[in-house]
Amino acid sequence: MPPIVATAEITAERAATDRSDGTATEHPLLPLVVDGLTYRAGNQLLMDQVSFRIETDLRTVILGPNGAGKSVLLRLLHGLLQPTGGRIAWNGASPDVVKRRQAMVLQRPILLRRSVAANIDHALRLRKIPRPSRAELIRDALAVAGLSELASRSARTLSGGEQQRLSIARAWVLRPDVLLLDEPTSNLDPSATIIVETMIRAVQGTGTKIIMTTHDIGQARRLADDIMFLHRGGLLEHAPATEFFHGPRDRVAARFLEGILPA
Repeated sequence: MPPIVATAEITAERAATDRSDGTATEHPLLPLVVDGLTYRAGNQLLMDQVSFRIETDLRTVILGPNGAGKSVLLRLLHGLLQPTGGRIAWNGASPDVVKRRQAMVLQRPILLRRSVAANIDHALRLRKIPRPSRAELIRDALAVAGLSELASRSARTLSGGEQQRLSIARAWVLRPDVLLLDEPTSNLDPSATIIVETMIRAVQGTGTKIIMTTHDIGQARRLADDIMFLHRGGLLEHAPATEFFHGPRDRVAARFLEGILPA
């Protein structure tokens, strides 16, 4: 497999100016301010008065056990779900700007029945990127994903880890300000997991803010700069990763780090 690289051509400076509409960033999406966020599905309260602020472009990991509300929160941030109450504010950006400048990758990749390169090209064509510009963007995305040698392969014949990297590359090729990743390695073996984590670091190194969910404490230790700990739809702790892992203030979070699943 070719190495995963944040190539010399894909610098943070270029990523900050080479957005999918070809213009400089005028409305960066951070800070993200969430205030009193609530979400109900029928009689179930899935998100309960969650409030937080994210200002930095470092990696934010939303950690918690299965069923904590991590995926629900990510879908609310992306606009796939509409809040029952509270508000989500991306630095005052309009819904149209938010839609264009953030992207999300679901837990299970959804790929088209076409080649690896054509999957990425499809995302660019939907955004009406001119054909002359698309080839270079596709090359960059394949390089960051370590998939350059598989460009002509049918996407649905890739391994699970390769499919996940393709999904991330397809989302990143539009140069989002923020990339939301929902449990990106939950179905992968350890070696594929490490490769995807390497790609996540490379993408973050180009200037894209990463917000991702995981229930894997080891992965959170490896990737997080900033930790949000969720349990039963509530945000119990939000702290720098070094502080959180040194000793969380919340008792439920502390027990989770000890390997005790909260009731």
